Amino acid sequence: MKNKLLFPLVGLGSVMLLAACQNLTPPKGIKPVTGFTIQKYQGKWFEVARLENRFEKGLTHVTATYQLQQDGTVTVINRGFNPKKGQWSESVGKAKFTGSQDRAALKVSFFGPFYASYNVIALDDDYQTALVCGPDRSYLWILSRQPHLTPAKRQMLLTKAKQAGFAIDQLLWTDQE
Repeated sequence: MKNKLLFPLVGLGSVMLLAACQNLTPPKGIKPVTGFTIQKYQGKWFEVARLENRFEKGLTHVTATYQLQQDGTVTVINRGFNPKKGQWSESVGKAKFTGSQDRAALKVSFFGPFYASYNVIALDDDYQTALVCGPDRSYLWILSRQPHLTPAKRQMLLTKAKQAGFAIDQLLWTDQE
C-alpha cells in the first residue's frame, strides 16, 4: 500500500505547500545554480541529510528520482521507509521550471494545483552531490548519487549551507543503512 508523502522536490510538505504555494522563489539572498542541465540531474538521488520536516518525520532510506518528460516537466518520485510502521511510502509529483531550463529553479507539486519552490543551490560539476532548498531557510536537503558522502564532500556542502544562512547544526543525517 502506498502512503501519500510529500518530499523535497525532494518534495515539500502539505502544510508548507499550502502556506507557501504562491512563493515560488528561493529564499532571499539565495541563487539557484545556473548552467544547469536537467538531463544530467535526472535519475536517482539519496537523501544524505535534511532539516527535519513534518512530512518526512522518522523516515529512513529516503530517495528521490527525477525523470524528464517530453513536455519539459519532470516526474518526481520520492520514497522513504517508515521503521515504526515497517513499510515503504512513496509520493509521485511533477516539477516545472520557473524560468529558463538552465537555471535550477523549479516548482514542484505532489497534489492538485499547489506548487512549492525547489531550488538546487549547489551542485558539483559531475552531478554527484547537490544542495537543495525550498522557499525559505527552514527547508534544506543534501543529496548524493551515493548513500554516503566522503568527508571532504560533506564538509564542502556544510560550508556552503552555513554560508547561505542555513542552520546546519539542526540537520538530520538520513539513515541509508
